[in-house]
Amino acid sequence: MFYSEEIVDEVREKNDIVDVISPYVRLTRRGSNYVGLCPFHNEKTPSFSVNTGRQTFHCFGCGVGGNAYSFVMKYENLTFPEAIKHLADRAGIKLPEEEDNPEARKRADLRTRLFEIYKEAAKFYYFQLRGEYGSHPMEYLKNRGLTDKTINDFGLGYSVKSPNALYNYLKSKGYSDELMIKAELVSFKEGRGIFDMFWNRVIFPIMDLNNKVIAFGGRVMGDGEPKYLNSRETDIFNKRRNLYGLNFAKHSREGYILLCEGYMDVIALHQAGFSNAVASLGTALTEEQARLIARYVKDVIITYDSDGAGVKAAIRAIPILKSAGIRTKILKLTPYKDPDELIKAVGRGEYEERIKNAENSFNFELSNLEKSYDLTEPEGKTEFLNKVADRLTGFEEELERENYIAAVADRYFVSKDALKSLVNKIGGAKEIREIYKDAGERIKKADRAKTADEGLLKTNRLLLSLISDKPELYSRIKNIISARDFATPLYKDLAARIFSQIEEGKKPNAAEIISRYESGEDQSLVTAVFEENFEAEPDEAERDKAFKEIVVKVKRAGLEEELKSIDNKDLKSFMEITKKQRELGKLDF
Repeated sequence: MFYSEEIVDEVREKNDIVDVISPYVRLTRRGSNYVGLCPFHNEKTPSFSVNTGRQTFHCFGCGVGGNAYSFVMKYENLTFPEAIKHLADRAGIKLPEEEDNPEARKRADLRTRLFEIYKEAAKFYYFQLRGEYGSHPMEYLKNRGLTDKTINDFGLGYSVKSPNALYNYLKSKGYSDELMIKAELVSFKEGRGIFDMFWNRVIFPIMDLNNKVIAFGGRVMGDGEPKYLNSRETDIFNKRRNLYGLNFAKHSREGYILLCEGYMDVIALHQAGFSNAVASLGTALTEEQARLIARYVKDVIITYDSDGAGVKAAIRAIPILKSAGIRTKILKLTPYKDPDELIKAVGRGEYEERIKNAENSFNFELSNLEKSYDLTEPEGKTEFLNKVADRLTGFEEELERENYIAAVADRYFVSKDALKSLVNKIGGAKEIREIYKDAGERIKKADRAKTADEGLLKTNRLLLSLISDKPELYSRIKNIISARDFATPLYKDLAARIFSQIEEGKKPNAAEIISRYESGEDQSLVTAVFEENFEAEPDEAERDKAFKEIVVKVKRAGLEEELKSIDNKDLKSFMEITKKQRELGKLDF
């Protein structure tokens, strides 16, 4: 859909960027702005900044940036029209019907067709399980303790032992080879032709939060490999941003989520009455999944397998959940392997009792860390406490850190003051390392900026940022600088927009200007312009001198570019440009 600029601006203005981003990123106020860990790349030190005045975000680590539209487009994998609708729904704004935008309509149509073809594939698998070829997989599910109701509620199915069954069925329904391949339901290889992605497997439909099928998981019948196979990613499926069972669990009133490892654990728990169970999709828990959980609850009980791999997975998940603002406990399953086995062996009541007695995640980490050290020996205990102190530095709130220091000191019979001193020492060393790391990154950026091109681009950004912050400066340079003097097509266009708003008597609106760019990359580059800092001398005269130098550099580069573009025979233009170059040093503004 195409929406007018008035509609685009109204929706953006009704969605404060902090409120839009907060469900996805844990933001902390810093001055008039907010900071947090960037959701678009892995980092330990926050470099993601939200500017409340400009209504923009910018990551100083990976460079991504933009306004509220940019954020939901990138995070939710939406088109610009879809982002408008998403934020309009959030703000309770009714959108008018407008003429189609061909590119947006093409992508929206593809998503619609993908939802349709997955629904059709799910129906095919569903009926195959209940048909003449489904007796063996149905027996497998019944032997796992699943009832007919549970099998139906989760829409379980079966892909028959033919590599082309789904392909032939979808073909008969009029779906093209191209769409089936885009949907990752079939694959093509030279010499083999087209074949189904899933065959001879029990099928677990994966649904989004709106109960639409977006992918499948398949458990092989027999000894084939891999044992479990998951759909590849498509325009409607990103495994890092979805959780199996969340479409059901989001309606639970328990106030916490049970985090499992596999489909069968989720299904078994739901059948036993624990409707708040979810699982990641064939991968370790991701930051995106943790933030997704944080939209619904602030507490998670991890109920992974009790084997070594499950313990390691739990330990990896704890800091990821904590970074999303989630309190975490660990449910003890031993001597049973997984939730499904425990419930079958001792029943729902015992599992519920273990939920009540779930262990604090920090104590769980300590208990597992202990196994690597001989605490009866002074050397072993010292090494162990150094590791524990390192973990204690992860508690950012002073009161929480103090409470845990006291608890550890009591548990391991050490002086609280000595442990606190050790924590402070390790924390200080970490802070110094971060400072040196940040300084190193700044040096690298400075080195890159020494190249002519990057130096010129930085000068462009500085000038545009200065004029945006202080529109009154524009009157001094409007007869000297024009949009065509800037270095790239994007900066030329941005300068024209900024100058136009100032000439209309407005202060440039960063969030509004960013909305005019469709490309995510362009939005990030434009945001970087508005975030550029002018580090001038504190003295007013020196600041003014620096400003003039920036203007002259931009103008000189613009004239040089103009000179390159003229015809060699155009002597008049050549003379005019060279005259302007000579006069640059004499400009008074």
